[in-house]
Amino acid sequence: MNKQTSKTGLFMLAFLAAAISGLFGEAPPAPDTPPVSIYAEAELGAVKILHHVIQVGQDGTEFNYLTQGGQELLLPFQRLAAGLELGTRNRIQVLYQPLEVVTNVRFREDVTVDGITFAQGSPMQLTYSFPFYRLSWWYDFIADPRLDLSAGISLQLRNASIRFQNLEAAAGTTAAGQLTVSQNLGLVPALNLYAGYRFASGFGLSLDVVGIYAGSAFINGADFDFEGSLLDASLRASYPVKDLGEAFVNLRFLGGTSRGTSQYPDQFWTQSIEKFTMNNLATLALTLGARL
Repeated sequence: MNKQTSKTGLFMLAFLAAAISGLFGEAPPAPDTPPVSIYAEAELGAVKILHHVIQVGQDGTEFNYLTQGGQELLLPFQRLAAGLELGTRNRIQVLYQPLEVVTNVRFREDVTVDGITFAQGSPMQLTYSFPFYRLSWWYDFIADPRLDLSAGISLQLRNASIRFQNLEAAAGTTAAGQLTVSQNLGLVPALNLYAGYRFASGFGLSLDVVGIYAGSAFINGADFDFEGSLLDASLRASYPVKDLGEAFVNLRFLGGTSRGTSQYPDQFWTQSIEKFTMNNLATLALTLGARL
């Protein structure tokens, strides 16, 4: 383990220790504050892909999904979450973020992915599936019912499946043609920041940021050096709905980057044959939602 990895590991362990201390060591809640409250959130809207480039293999094509892969349209976006508020300071949340984009395009030039070259003119189906699950914890540093300044940690489970399929049957067959599949399941830690203010009228504004950058092993969810980043940042305006909860509108940037050479053993047939991968994504979503 290198020095950078050691420092990163010690930092995450220290932060986790602080999290456990805050979770179990806070003062008892005020008499009029429920010791535990449960909430659920759902939001629905549209997302625009701002930038999306992928490369599989050192000699592979740097493929632009936006200009070459049919991802230029608005796409549906949704998000589901449920959580616990423990007293006045601690909050724990489980989040599910589906994200799957399936497009069809006829290639205007040769494209090489994972050692396979799809010829110019090939009718293609491209699947980019990258849903994730996230467990998060926040600690509120200010005991003020209107102001919330919180920080915490998250553990995100990535569940990626990327496919390039030639829909044209090979000569003399009835089956579809070439296919590449690259799948990966892994854990990624991240840091959380939250700031929110509730006006006397009930109207609320908040900023929520989850992110990480890592250029070393351990913190990037692998046991080898692999550069990666994650940024999930949103601005929210909300208003209470009598006896139900609150409604909100949300503007969210969601993106990430990864670049490196995998050292995972060849266990699964759906792993990339080529070890080098690069995947950069940036999106902007506008949603309406409710919290109950």
